[in-house]
Amino acid sequence: MINIVFITASEIILAVALPYFIYSIVAGMRAHKRLGARRLNQQELLDPGAPKYDLAVKPALNLFYLVPALNEEAVIEATVRHLLLDPFVRVLVIDDGSEDLTSKRAKQAAIDAQAESRLTILRRRPPNARKGKGAALNAGYECIGRYIYDMGFDPASVIIGVMDADGRLSPAAGRPALQCFAEDPKVGSVQYVVRIRNREKLIGRFQDIEFWMISAMSQFSRVRSGTVSLGGNGQFTRLSALASLPGEPWTSSLTEDLDIGLRLVCQGWKATTSVDAYVDQQAVERYRPLVRQRIRWYQGHMTCMNRMKEVWSSPNVSQSAVIEVTTYLLVPWVIVLPWSIIQQWVFYELAFGAGKSILNLHVGSPVWEMGYLLFWYVFSFLPNILIGLIYYRRTRSISLPKAILMGHLMLLWNYIGYISAWAALVRMIKGVRSWSKTGRTVELEGSTIP
Repeated sequence: MINIVFITASEIILAVALPYFIYSIVAGMRAHKRLGARRLNQQELLDPGAPKYDLAVKPALNLFYLVPALNEEAVIEATVRHLLLDPFVRVLVIDDGSEDLTSKRAKQAAIDAQAESRLTILRRRPPNARKGKGAALNAGYECIGRYIYDMGFDPASVIIGVMDADGRLSPAAGRPALQCFAEDPKVGSVQYVVRIRNREKLIGRFQDIEFWMISAMSQFSRVRSGTVSLGGNGQFTRLSALASLPGEPWTSSLTEDLDIGLRLVCQGWKATTSVDAYVDQQAVERYRPLVRQRIRWYQGHMTCMNRMKEVWSSPNVSQSAVIEVTTYLLVPWVIVLPWSIIQQWVFYELAFGAGKSILNLHVGSPVWEMGYLLFWYVFSFLPNILIGLIYYRRTRSISLPKAILMGHLMLLWNYIGYISAWAALVRMIKGVRSWSKTGRTVELEGSTIP
C-alpha cells in the first residue's frame, strides 16, 4: 500500500516537474536566440569586438540606482565605482543604520571616480533604520522623487535601478535596460540574469549553476508572457510603474523583489530581460549562512501565494501570464516539498529493491532490472544532464565532463533546498518572519573567476 502511494505520487510529480523543466529550458533557449544573442554563451559580452554601448552618448531616459546597504564596507566601494562608470547615471546609497564604514567607502568610490556630484548617501538611523530591505528602498524612492521634482525632471523619463551592495554589472549594462524601456512603453521592469563571481570553490560553482543556467533559462522563457521574475540585484523599473502601485512600492515581504514583480504584473506592466547584459554577485561561501539565506527565499516565495487571488482576478493579466505565474509560485508546494520525501524512497528502492516494486517486475531477470535502471536514470537524471550540457555552453571555465558531473551532483545540492523549504514552512506555521542579513567576503578588484 505504501509503495502504491509513493509510486502514484512520484508519477504525478514527474508528470508536472519534468515537462515544466524541459519547457523552461527549450523556451528559454528559443527566447535567448529571439532576443538577438549570437550564441548561448553570454560570456560573449566580454569578448573583444562584442557590440558596445557608447557611454559618451546621453540616453533619452534618466537612470537612478538605488543601493540599499547595511554594514557593507567589504563590497560597497567597488560597486559604487562600477556604477559611476556611466557618466549619465546617478547613484543613491541607502545606508540603513550601518555600524561600519559603509558610507565612507561609498563616498571614497565617488571621489576616486571624480563623480561626487552624482552620488547621494541617504543615512537612516534608528528607529527608522533596519526595518527591512523594502523599507530602505521606499526611503530611497521618496528621496529620488523629491530630487526629480526639485530638478524639474519629467517622471516619465526616469528609470530606477536596484543593486545589491555586492553587485557588479557587465560593461555599459545600464544601456540595454534603457533600450528595453524605450522600445516598448508597456515594459514596466527589466531584470538581468545573474552570474556568480567567486565560483572557484564547489559551493560557489553550484550557486553559479543555479543562477547562470537554471534561473537564466527560466527567466528567458518568461519573456513571451511578460512575467520575468524580479530579483534584488540588476533590477530596473519605470518610476511611473512604481507610482502606479497602491501604497508604497516595496512591501515588508521577505522577498520584496518577487512581491513587487507580481504587483506590477497585476497592474498590467510587462517584465522582461536582456541578453546584452548581466549582473554578477558574490556567492555565499559557507553552508550555514547559505541555508539561512535560502530559508528566507523559500519563505518569501511561499508566502507570495497570497498574491494569487490578485493575479487571477486582475483584468490586466493575460491567460499565459496567469498560467506562468501560477506554475512558478506553486513550485515549492507541489514539487520541492513532496519530492524531498519521495526522493528518499526512490533511493531506497534503487539501492535495495532494484526498482521491482515500482514497476511490479518480480521476474528476477537482470535484463529487466538493468532496463528499469536505465529507464529511471534517463527520466530522473534528464534535467541534470541538460543542466550540465547547457552550463558548459554558457561558461568557459570547466570541461564538458566536469559540467555533466556537476549537473549530476546537483542531486545532492538539492538537499539544501529541501531543508530550507521545510524550515521555511515551519517558520510560516509559527508566524516567524525575522531574518539574518547575508555576510560579505572581502575580495580583490578584478578577482572574478573565468
